[in-house]
Amino acid sequence: MGDIEDKLATVIGDRTSKVLTDVFGIKSVGDLMRHYPRRYMVRGELTDIAQLSEGDEVTILAQVHSSANRPIRGRKGSILEVIVTDGSQKLSLTFFNQAWREKELKVGSQGLFAGKVGVFNGKKQLAHPDYQMIADGTDVDDATKNFAGKYLPVYAATAKMPSWKISQCVEMAISSLDEIADYLPDEIRSSHNYPTLQQALVQLHAPLDLDHADLARERLTFDEAFLLQLMLVMRRNELKKLNTVSRKAIKGGILEAFDAALPFELTGGQRTVIAEIESDLAQPHPMHRLLQGEVGSGKTVIALRAMLAVVDSGGQAALLAPTEVLAAQHVRTFEKLLGPLAHGGTLGSSDKATRITLITGSQNAAARKEALALAAHGDAGIIIGTHALLGEKVEFNDLGLIVVDEQHRFGVEQRDALKVKAQKPPHLLVMTATPIPRTVAMTVFGDLDVSTLRELPLGRQPISTHVIPVLEKPTYLERAWQRIREEVSAGHQAYVVAPRIEPGSDSGSDIDFLFGEDSPDIASVSVLAPELANGALKGLRVAELHGRMSSEEKDSTMRAFASGEIDVLVSTTVIEVGVDVANATVMVIMDADRFGVSQLHQLRGRVGRGSSSGLCLLVTGSPVGTSARERLDAVAATLDGFELSRIDLEQRREGDVLGANQSGTQSHLRLLRVLRDEALIESARSDAENVIATSGDLTSYPALSAEVARMARNAAIDYLDKG
Repeated sequence: MGDIEDKLATVIGDRTSKVLTDVFGIKSVGDLMRHYPRRYMVRGELTDIAQLSEGDEVTILAQVHSSANRPIRGRKGSILEVIVTDGSQKLSLTFFNQAWREKELKVGSQGLFAGKVGVFNGKKQLAHPDYQMIADGTDVDDATKNFAGKYLPVYAATAKMPSWKISQCVEMAISSLDEIADYLPDEIRSSHNYPTLQQALVQLHAPLDLDHADLARERLTFDEAFLLQLMLVMRRNELKKLNTVSRKAIKGGILEAFDAALPFELTGGQRTVIAEIESDLAQPHPMHRLLQGEVGSGKTVIALRAMLAVVDSGGQAALLAPTEVLAAQHVRTFEKLLGPLAHGGTLGSSDKATRITLITGSQNAAARKEALALAAHGDAGIIIGTHALLGEKVEFNDLGLIVVDEQHRFGVEQRDALKVKAQKPPHLLVMTATPIPRTVAMTVFGDLDVSTLRELPLGRQPISTHVIPVLEKPTYLERAWQRIREEVSAGHQAYVVAPRIEPGSDSGSDIDFLFGEDSPDIASVSVLAPELANGALKGLRVAELHGRMSSEEKDSTMRAFASGEIDVLVSTTVIEVGVDVANATVMVIMDADRFGVSQLHQLRGRVGRGSSSGLCLLVTGSPVGTSARERLDAVAATLDGFELSRIDLEQRREGDVLGANQSGTQSHLRLLRVLRDEALIESARSDAENVIATSGDLTSYPALSAEVARMARNAAIDYLDKG
């Protein structure tokens, strides 16, 4: 007998185990036991062959009449055809490349055969049926009762490894197992009335009935939630044990001067989050906080205040942005908000002032040298940059706070590469404008404290969103261009967003990978901008913006747009986050069905950022009733980013939401679904906290400790270590 972590080949043989490893990544008996059934088929009552209809799932009692194995014409392999009869009619059973079954299906022997009725060359047949031969002297009624009515698991399968073959492998694995140690504490298992781990695994693959299967699945789903929450709670406790420099705000410092000069009133939500962050920064252990908020809810001001508090303490703060456009935008925004306080060290500057520097990959040598010196010597209190901040040559004098903007754009290694540049563990603030449902936050960011901004700043106007269906209403697109003209005539500006930089699949876009086949008709910036400038928007100042432009080109274009020198900016999604031009009031998104729900919500957040209302027009060729059209209708129907994030999650795979650098190729979350299983996750979190409160290092729970250690070795869950 064996252990659940034994190599698969020891149970089912080398050839079959190699196929399972190559196709599904299954290497051990445990991996196979966790290749869960997708659904079940139920063998029905016995059916006469004469009554069979194509497509029926049937079970028949019959005798083998004849068998013949013949080669497949034109290619390798063979077909075993077995003819069975119930005394009145005959039926063909076919097996591909399984000549060995002829020894089991001997002429004259009796058996029970179950499968789906098909038709080939006008003859009814069962292809690869399940069967159970009835030995001589066996009670036929008993055999029938045990075979018919059985629940047959249906697995994710391939042509090389069909479901019935996987089922056979699972049966062999189950029969080989010794007692499986149950890592779930008895008191937790009993409180939920769950079966043991061994019972759950067996009942899920070979259930007595669907109630047993459902309870087994719930137990194993709970396990995923519980182990995940346990690791997150442990991680959170470990972070609180780290020592760092307390970064309290001081009287008479730059933060106090900034607050006094702030030209607008903070919202109640902003003040609440500010108090949470100030409390965190004052602690002797590092802050680990996620700040999420609606597009335009005022996260930037909160992040800047946290950075200024660190500057007051004599430290530095670094902001990591995903794009050069966004990094440069942050520099402009901070300089505008700080005014003279951003010019420390210059003639006539206040002694409270600091300096801001920018580090990006495409800077010229002179600008980069100056920026590196400002960061290393401590002259710059605020350093803003892209991935270039992670470079070996980038050094800090006293890095006290890391702010990660749009955290989902960065992997674990990138965040850690910045952390090691600090003398002591730095405080960490990660921000996202993509709202995260509570259970997603608990599942993915459960080691972080979460702050949420829901209300918009005072004076911010709502955004109207409409779908432009070019198939049904082709004239509506002409009206969209007229609306842009009207807004520009009123002194405002506009965005036009296209999925691609250039026509064709070599444009560097991942849109086709996400949403389907390449199409030459998909809008691109390089084609659309001149077409509009010479056609529907002739006479307006139209410019392009995309990721292939140099840093200087992108920066000068955004500066020109921000200063009102450009009327219409035709862009890719480089404007998706952080770009803040209050005078922009209208956005037209071409081929909007090529974008996801959250991305559309982010894009439209670029308009209506001032005192004038915003308008977003979603242009699509998708017909009514398609999932793409439903996605657009959902975006048009609400401005609630949290509601849209739920819709987005329901329409996408879990791994897509978590991100490749978070979910891994073999995600631990095989059964758990963060929306469907909200109650289960809440319960698992509570149980995990109770366990850690009882035994922080799990020494009181040796089996659970061993399972957590096994998970920690699994590279597929590296995403948990976000710190």
